[in-house]
Amino acid sequence: MGLNMSLPTKNPMADRLRGLLAQGKLLKMPCCFDALSAKLIEQAGFELTFLSGFSASASRLGEPDTGLMSYGEVLDQARNAMQPLTIPMMADGDTGYGNPMNVMRTVSGFARAGCAAVMIEDQVAPKRCGHTEGKSVVDRNEALERIQAAVEARSSDDILILARTDARRERGLDEALYRAEAFAKIGADILFVEEPYTRDEMAAICQSVDGHHMANMLEGGQTPILPPDDLEELGFSIAAYPLTLLSAAMKAMNATLSDLAAGRDTQRHLLDFADLRTQIGFDDYHRRANALRDRSV
Repeated sequence: MGLNMSLPTKNPMADRLRGLLAQGKLLKMPCCFDALSAKLIEQAGFELTFLSGFSASASRLGEPDTGLMSYGEVLDQARNAMQPLTIPMMADGDTGYGNPMNVMRTVSGFARAGCAAVMIEDQVAPKRCGHTEGKSVVDRNEALERIQAAVEARSSDDILILARTDARRERGLDEALYRAEAFAKIGADILFVEEPYTRDEMAAICQSVDGHHMANMLEGGQTPILPPDDLEELGFSIAAYPLTLLSAAMKAMNATLSDLAAGRDTQRHLLDFADLRTQIGFDDYHRRANALRDRSV
């Protein structure tokens, strides 16, 4: 591939994310699945979020994260989720949706939509959730070609590249570390070795490969759930919580529906209506509408 020497399109959210990473502290990152969940994450004071492919597929399609969502659907979901946000959001670019040219188009699309970073992984398409059955990875050359294409696209459309490898389960930790190091040498900004099985393996990831590392804190998954202070001590830069909000929301909805079906009172499950309106934005909407009306009088 020839190097594009033109200056990349300016992306303020990518710069914001670079600034956060430069602080050297662990970034706790609850993952969103739509505009409302993204908005709640920002309202709670978090500095960064990520559009989870697992959660977005469940929310948009009511289907599992098995490659059913198309590139266009994921990009549309990302644009919607970013609408209420003033904090950076990363997005799940899966396998790049095809060959290296598709990877470049995927990266450029998310950059032009305003995403701070895009994740590209080395699974065989259609991909699988990292902690479920049936996943496998492509060979080294194809994995490196994907990240090379992503970095190439970044030269014209500013965005950070989150390079993910799922090689740990199928090919062992050494292969996963080899791929992570190769991704870093190519120019990936953030590294994600999925599914380490122990705390020692998590430590080895950060000690063996220089760079910003992301830990995946998936409740019920194969990786130990560690407190944020422990993750920071090990050397991780980001702690992702991919299913925490989706799982909490589903549990609450199931409990409420069960009570409603049985004729029981549901008030104990509900937000106060005033708080509901405030968090969704009704109060802010009316303040802005009244201010516009007053200025026009």
